[in-house]
Amino acid sequence: MKKAKPSLLDRLRAKKAQRENVRVSVAWYSEEQWARVKASAVDPELFEATYPEWVKMAEDALREIRAAIGNPIMIDIDADELAAWCLVHGKQNDSSARAEFASYKSGTERYRGP
Repeated sequence: MKKAKPSLLDRLRAKKAQRENVRVSVAWYSEEQWARVKASAVDPELFEATYPEWVKMAEDALREIRAAIGNPIMIDIDADELAAWCLVHGKQNDSSARAEFASYKSGTERYRGP
């Protein structure tokens, strides 16, 4: 016997539940930490030219994330902690490592909210 297809309402509820279970960690920097992380990065060309430009880009990205999947976890990044983490894990300060570090810290940092 063929299984009945879930109703539209059931499918929408399932999709909403999936979205609510997704947690995205976003690296957040003070102006001083942003400058220090950029100065030690192997890919500084990927950073915006100025901190205010970075803040605008980050805020735009946060709005898009919130619209798509809900509130991200904003993780304050400290340049010294990032450098130590990279050293321990044999990584360079690049975009991939910064994202991985923010994700790692999201397990130990409290949600700061919007």
